[in-house]
This record gives sequence, structure tokens and C-alpha cells, in this order.
Amino acid sequence: MSETKDINTAETQPVVNKNKRFRKEKPWDTDDIDHWKIDQFLPEHASGTFLEESSFVVLFPKYREAYLRDIWPHLTALLEKNGISCVLDLIEGCMTVKTTRKTFDPAMILKSRDLLKLLSRSVPFNQASKILQDDMACDILKIGGITRNKERFVKRRQRLIGPNGNTLKALELLTGCYIMVQGNTVSCMGPFAGLKKLRAIILDCMKNVHPIYHIKELMIKRELEKDDKLKSENWDRFLPKFRKKQAPLKKKVKTVKEYNPFPPEQPKRKIDLEIESGEYFLRPEQKQAQELEKKKQNEFEAAKKKQEKRNKQFEAPEEVGSSVKKAKVEDAPEISKLKEKFLNQAKNKVKKEGKEKKGLSASDYISNKSK
Repeated sequence: MSETKDINTAETQPVVNKNKRFRKEKPWDTDDIDHWKIDQFLPEHASGTFLEESSFVVLFPKYREAYLRDIWPHLTALLEKNGISCVLDLIEGCMTVKTTRKTFDPAMILKSRDLLKLLSRSVPFNQASKILQDDMACDILKIGGITRNKERFVKRRQRLIGPNGNTLKALELLTGCYIMVQGNTVSCMGPFAGLKKLRAIILDCMKNVHPIYHIKELMIKRELEKDDKLKSENWDRFLPKFRKKQAPLKKKVKTVKEYNPFPPEQPKRKIDLEIESGEYFLRPEQKQAQELEKKKQNEFEAAKKKQEKRNKQFEAPEEVGSSVKKAKVEDAPEISKLKEKFLNQAKNKVKKEGKEKKGLSASDYISNKSK
């Protein structure tokens, strides 16, 4: 009986992964809790003012100077609400943010620094100001040093943008992030989960993996998330598997040599060749004279070829497509042949006139007045 009870209990107990066998149940951790949510930090939560002043300096390019000068009053008013002061230095080309006595949120100085970074990378002020929200984060990716070739870099960056910016729009919708491609950087704004996906997609794009593959995968995952039954299952069977195609290598044609039981003959040494030609028995003076003669002969042939090449430049080119055809002297007609031709023409004319006269009657020459 005891054995049957053990078997029944073993069947009823769920199979637990060996990596999770020591984990305890957490009844308070339910699915409706959002672990990514950040609680708002109010002035009442602060214990007091900061002991020291914190500051960050961010450089900006020359072409952003006019835009920053226009929006700076709006930026100052926005940061003053959070107790942060900002300074624009047009001579040095930098922006500075500092904490003040009124600052209560420790993370606000870091958010303000990110705001300046986004403004320096051509993100509009209305969009960049959203970084001060608790649920927003940013990531600025440097893509300039991934590829060495400039043309290849421009093509892959354009591939990320897509025709009329369609690829960027698709990525923004699927990840819930804002993307700005400017020069050698890509600025992204959004939730942490979306930024993590975007970083992988952008880096893969610069490593010659087209973003369309990731877009297809994200679309499938988005549909699978809606199904409650598939939340705890593995999604690998639903996701497409893309393989990198390699061009087939050309097969080398193997030439089968005839079978020879004897080994190949030993190659002759330089001395053996000289003995055969007779150079070995020459005196050093004779060898030197022979080499000099060969050298002169080679120089003469090279000079001759060079001169022929030069002379070709002064030759008149052949006339192509001329309308007037020159008659050859050989084809000129002889006088005797011309005489015969004209006489034959005259005889034929006389014969024709005689035939026409035979067919006429006398009545043809009398005028017929009576009618």
C-alpha cells in the first residue's frame, strides 16, 4: 500500500526545473505588479539640501548654436521648476547644468545631463524635454567606428533609416521608442525594454544584418504576447530562423595525370645548364662582354617598340562613314563600251517607233468634222 501511495504522490507533484528547486513561493508577487514602474519622487521625500554642488558640461557642434540660443529661455524655465540651473557658453561651445539649494531630486541632475546630450545630437526640444519623466530613458549609440569604409558606413546607416524613413517608423512603433539618426550617432528615447531591443537592432544593422529580419521577429512576438496561453511557453518554434547565405565556391577541376611508375627526373643545376650551353668554359671577360651584348640588345628592342608606339600617334585615322564614295581607277568604264551602249539604246528606240507607226491607219490623220 505504501508503494502505491508513493507512486500516486510522485504523479501528482509537478515537475520542477533543477535550477529552480530551492526557490520559495512568493504569494505577494502577483502578475499585475509592474516591476519596471518608478515611483514619483516628491519634495516631501527629500531629507534636506545637497551638501555639495554637482555639475555636468556637454559640448555641442557649431551648427546647433542658433537653435540652442532660440530655445534656451524655455529650457531654463523647465529646469528651474526642478531646481536645476543651466548655462550656455557660446564662446567655448558647451552647456552646463548645476544643482542649486532648491534641488530636491538627486536623479534630476542626471536627467538634465541627458537632456543636454540629446539637444546636442539634434533632437528637438519638445521631444528631448520628455527625458525628465520617470518612465523615460535615453541611449546614444556611437556607430561611426564600427565600419572602416566610409561608403559602406553610409549605405548601412541609410539601410537603418529606410526609404522615406519607413524602417525607422516601424522600429519606433514596435519598440515604443523615439529614434534620431544624426551623423555618427543614433539617439534613442523610450522605456528600458525598448532601448535594449533597439541597441541590438542598430548594432546588427551596422554589422550587415538587415533590420527587416528583426522587425519580422518583433511583429511575431507582439502577436504572441496577446495570447495568455503562450506566455509561459518557449517561442522559438514560432520565430523565423534566418541563415546567412554564402555564395557557392567554384569547384576546381582536377586533372588526372597519367600514371608513371618512375620518379620525375632530377632538375638540372645552374652549372649543368652552363656546361651544356658552353658558358661555363668562358673567361670572366668573355662572360661580361656577353652579358653586356644581351643588355644592349634588350635596350635596342625596347627603344624600337617605344618609337613605334610614338609614331602611331602621328598616323591619320581612317575616315569612317564618308557619304561620297570614291570611284576606283580600275572600275572606270572604257570608251568603246560606252559607244556600244549608246548605239544599242538608239537602235531600240528606232524599233519601238517603227512598231507604233505600223499600227496607225489613214483615217487617223483625217480630221472628223461632221458629227
